[in-house]
Amino acid sequence: MLRKKRIISIDISYGTYDQFVSAIINYAKARISSYVCVANVHMLIEAQESIEFQKIVNEADLVTPDGMPLAKSFQILYNQTQERVDGMSLLPRLLSEAEKENLSVYFFGGAQATLDATATFLTQTYPNLKVAGMLSPPFRPLSEIEKEEIANKIEASGANLVFVVLGCPKQERWMADMKGKIPAIMIGIGGALPVLVGQQKRAPVWMQKASLEWLYRLAQEPQRLFKRYFTTNTKFIYLITKEIFQNKNGTKR
Repeated sequence: MLRKKRIISIDISYGTYDQFVSAIINYAKARISSYVCVANVHMLIEAQESIEFQKIVNEADLVTPDGMPLAKSFQILYNQTQERVDGMSLLPRLLSEAEKENLSVYFFGGAQATLDATATFLTQTYPNLKVAGMLSPPFRPLSEIEKEEIANKIEASGANLVFVVLGCPKQERWMADMKGKIPAIMIGIGGALPVLVGQQKRAPVWMQKASLEWLYRLAQEPQRLFKRYFTTNTKFIYLITKEIFQNKNGTKR
């Protein structure tokens, strides 16, 4: 397991991109019931404002620094270089590794149209990949009986990796609830799947490297994302600035 360091409110794993991939694949091969949080500023702020959610993230087996601000926070707070390990790059890499290692994958969540597009994309792009199943759940809270039925269905599929497409914080709560019930590694990939299968476009590489990918997504979905980005980004800047001053004054760490 990769070690972690605290970035404001959450403990984020650190290591090279390849070390993250290897760790996930090793969990998958062993079918260890576990989960991965792909952390960005939105997730950090959700954890900052909810002790319950903070516990869920911090109990994850791996927490990747998805957002560039979180990756750069390692340098700011610990003078440590850390690669970004983002969901949009991680998803295709894991699918490729799963195909190579003969591991089966399961997709849970997302609209049925997205899963249909995923099935077509996987057949064309990863022809030898074992797809254990796909399920688009009802867009409402699930009953305990429904949760148990879903867990049993995924377990019976023999899946090694379960990609969870419910969005933050719903997908993280679902994974935490399913830990110990589903013998696979679960990974919350959120909006990475629609991008992978071509339903949405990803920002150009220069914007990714300049920490501006959020701006590109905002331009695509302004009504849905404006309030979230304005609020979370403002809070993050305040919190990271506060953390820097506390460290300089010796009041923390």
